Amino acid sequence: MAMEMRQQLKMTQQLVMTPQLQQAIKLLQLTRIELQDIVRQELEENPLLEETSEAEEVVEPESLESAEKEVESGGEEAEFHEVETGGESLRDWDSYLDGYTYSSGEQYNPDDDRPSFENLLTRKDTLDDHLLWQLHMGHFSAEEVAVGEEIIGNIDESGYLRALPEDIARACQVDEGRVLEVLERIQEFDPSGVAARDLQECLLIQARQMGMQGGVVEQILMKHLGDLETRNYRYISRCLGISLDQVIVAARIIAGFDPRPGRIYSSEDVHYISPDIFVSKLGDDYVVMLNEEGLPNLRVSPLYSEVRGNASVDAKAEEYIGDKMRSAMWLIKSIQQRQRTIYRVAKSIVRFQKDFLDNGIEYLRPLVLRDVAEDIGMHESTISRVTTNKYMQTPQGLYELKYFFNSGLSTSGGDFVASESVKNRIREIIEKEDPKKPLSDQKIAEVLMEETVNIARRTVTKYRELLKFGSSSERKRHF
Repeated sequence: MAMEMRQQLKMTQQLVMTPQLQQAIKLLQLTRIELQDIVRQELEENPLLEETSEAEEVVEPESLESAEKEVESGGEEAEFHEVETGGESLRDWDSYLDGYTYSSGEQYNPDDDRPSFENLLTRKDTLDDHLLWQLHMGHFSAEEVAVGEEIIGNIDESGYLRALPEDIARACQVDEGRVLEVLERIQEFDPSGVAARDLQECLLIQARQMGMQGGVVEQILMKHLGDLETRNYRYISRCLGISLDQVIVAARIIAGFDPRPGRIYSSEDVHYISPDIFVSKLGDDYVVMLNEEGLPNLRVSPLYSEVRGNASVDAKAEEYIGDKMRSAMWLIKSIQQRQRTIYRVAKSIVRFQKDFLDNGIEYLRPLVLRDVAEDIGMHESTISRVTTNKYMQTPQGLYELKYFFNSGLSTSGGDFVASESVKNRIREIIEKEDPKKPLSDQKIAEVLMEETVNIARRTVTKYRELLKFGSSSERKRHF
């Protein structure tokens, strides 16, 4: 078979992701705090973009709702294409300067009477700070202080020593026995149980500081810690030759010890969630409002309108102004589109989950991304981006948008119930059970079947593990 080379024309369609389109997609999945950072950075880098104190176009829910028709008709895509490609459209400066302004509609006046924020800030003491303070306040020699500082420097946030005594001795150039002496004294510091090398030593330190040397608690910790974890109280009773009641009393005391003594000095910051959407009920309907606090009012600086038309401006300057103009316009329109998209998705979720908003989690409806996508005429990937790291404040509480999307389980009546509702019911069953006689997964499945929910035992096991509940044997309590 002969081979030959020939030229041939072929027409294909290909989606090209321009930098502007990539930016618009990126803005969709950003949180409100991240969006503020992006806007702040653009204000610093783009001289044509400025923040104004007077909102020329406030993006309110009513305007967002009315803009849906424009989006569906393709008007916004045409504007995006016009801004991106440039051409004659950029010469009509007045229409751009007057027509494209983004505003949050929020204005705040500085309060001069407020105290300086520096007067309100304070640094929380860490575990190292607390231990070093006790070390320097105690009766230690200079050598012992150096060894103690090395020991404290190797204690993790949970309060455990993560270095071997021989390594500390080598670093401080002292005998290992000297390190053990200092370590024993540091283990007497507050919080009780600190500087232990494992869980057993941590609990033993706390027991001995409570004066329980040689007692049942110490014997259990030294010889039967594993049996205590599995709640094999009868075996411990036989081995130690004591009554079952004594073992149960000792187990109750040990349960009051802190296995992580350093956590009260944890340096982990508390992360507060600020909702992106507020849903409130007015009459029989629910009103959706976007949280735009902190988003500045953006517009293109009118100072450049005269510069653009000045004949003395060279070609490079004019090209630079044109590029920055397109960048500013695209950012403003991208933010507007982001807000409109979030609003439309939130409105759709509220329509689907109205029963949940009225009555609680038991009425949560099974919902998938495709349902919302078909409802508002968008692609599923867009819905997925919009619902990422976004939170909605509802009359039932604060929820992530993805919380409203869950699979469903069938009922004996032919309907479907949301998996989150089933999880919540499993939680209620476990929390109300008798801790001395916890229910097995099969028994929980039977209870749910009596409530018309068709569910298998393995599904109950999966949901129970997701809820961080142990098995029936692990949940069993003797006291």
